[in-house]
Amino acid sequence: MSESPEAGRGNVPEFTVTELSLRLKRSIEESFGWVRVRGEISGFKRAASGHLYFALKDADSLLDAVCWKGQAGRLGLRPEDGMEVICSGKLTSYPGRSKYQMVVERMELAGLGALMALLEQRKQKLAAEGLFATERKRALPYLPRVIGVVTSPTGAVIRDILHRLADRFPTRVLVWPVLVQGEGAADQVARAIQGFNALPVDGPVPRPDLLIVARGGGSLEDLMAFNEENVVRAAAASKIPLISAVGHETDTTLIDFAADRRAPTPTAAAEMAVPVRMELLQDVAGLDDRLRRSMARLATDKRRQLDGLARGLRGPREQLAQAQQRFDDLAERLRYALHVGINAQRARMETRFAKLQPGLLRRETRDYRRRLDDSLARLRRAVAQRTDLAGRALQQQAKLLESLSYRNVLARGYAVILDENGRAVQSAAALSPGSSIAIELRDGRRNAVVDGEARRRGGAKAGNPAQQEELF
Repeated sequence: MSESPEAGRGNVPEFTVTELSLRLKRSIEESFGWVRVRGEISGFKRAASGHLYFALKDADSLLDAVCWKGQAGRLGLRPEDGMEVICSGKLTSYPGRSKYQMVVERMELAGLGALMALLEQRKQKLAAEGLFATERKRALPYLPRVIGVVTSPTGAVIRDILHRLADRFPTRVLVWPVLVQGEGAADQVARAIQGFNALPVDGPVPRPDLLIVARGGGSLEDLMAFNEENVVRAAAASKIPLISAVGHETDTTLIDFAADRRAPTPTAAAEMAVPVRMELLQDVAGLDDRLRRSMARLATDKRRQLDGLARGLRGPREQLAQAQQRFDDLAERLRYALHVGINAQRARMETRFAKLQPGLLRRETRDYRRRLDDSLARLRRAVAQRTDLAGRALQQQAKLLESLSYRNVLARGYAVILDENGRAVQSAAALSPGSSIAIELRDGRRNAVVDGEARRRGGAKAGNPAQQEELF
C-alpha cells in the first residue's frame, strides 16, 4: 500500500526560491564546466556596456548566450545574425529569470565553408549596390607627392613599403597606425581611410594623393577585418585613389574589389604607386637629346633654305644688265626676222614672176610690192612700238634702281665715310686718330685723316661749354 503525499510531507526539505536557484546554478556549472556548442547566431545585440547578447539555435532548440566585454574584444571575429559558429565556454543559470545560458569565451566559424558562404553573400550584397563597379575606379596619380599608408606601425609590411619607395622614387609617406586583425581592427581601418579623406587640401598635415591599405599574409580568419562592410564601404567612398595590398598574391578580400587597384603584395603596391626615378631621368635625358638634334636639323635646313634664297636674289646692276641683254637679244632677233621675212617674200615673188607673163608679172609685181611695202610699214611700226615699249620699261627699271641707290641720299646733303679698304664706316668707335678715310659726297670723293681732337670755332669763347668736336 503506497504512502500518501501527506504522510511524507514533514520529511521534504523546504527551500527558498533563491536557495533553489543557487543549487540549480551550481548543479549546472558542475555538470557542464566546459562545453563546445555549435549553432546559428540569432538575436545578436551589443549592449552599451560592451557585453554581447545572442542565442544559439538549431532546427529544434535555442540556447541563450552571453559574452562579457573583456572577452568580446578577443573573439577574433565580429558576430552577426545568421552566422554559424562553434562557441566554447561554460553553462550557467541566471537566477533573476530562471533561465540557463552559456557564457562564451571563444568563438569560431563552423568550418571554412560557412565562412566562405558568408563572404560570398556579403560580396553579392555589396556588388548589387555598385560598390565594385569598374566605372567607379579611378586612375592612380602618375607621381604622387604624398602617400598615405594604412597599416600596422610595426612589422615587415611598412618597412617593405618604405624601402621600395626609397629605391624607386623617394616620396613623403604618412602612416596611419591601425590594428590589422582582431576585435576593433575593421573599425580602425575604416576610420583611417575616412580620416585621410577628411584632411584639408591646404591644411598643416598634407592630404595624400594616394592611399595604400596594407597587411601581410595570414589565414582567412586573420584577414577578416578587411572583409567587413564598414571597411569595404570606406574604401569605395574614398575620394583619394586607393590601392589594396592585403595578404599575399593568392589571398583575396572584399576590400580588393572596392579599391581602385589591387596589389598582390605590399611591395607590389609601392611599385604601383611611383615610377622608377632613374628611368624617368633617362627618359627626360633621351627626350632632351632628341629635341636638341631636332632643333639642330631644323636650323641646318632653314640655313640651307636661306642660302638658296640668297643665291636666287640679284643685285640692281645685275638686273639692269640682264634687262639690257634681253633688249639686245630681242633687237637682234627682230632684225634677223625682218631680213629672213624679206628674203622669203622675195623668193616667192621671183618664183611666181618666172611663171607669169611680163604684163601680168608687172601687175602682180606692183601688187606684191604694194603689199610688201604695207607689210614692211606695219612691221616697222610694230618694231618701233615694241622698241619704244621696251625702252620705256628699261627706263622705268633704271629709274627704280636709281631711286634705290644711296646716291639719292647723298644728293640731300649726306656723306658716306669709307675706311682704307673702301668699306663704309658705321660707328665712331671704328675710327682711330691718324686713320686715313675717304668721304664720298654727291659730286665726288675727298680724302681725309682722322684727328680726334676737339677744336674751338672762332666765334666760341674760352670756357664756353657749347663746343663741338671736328672730325678733320
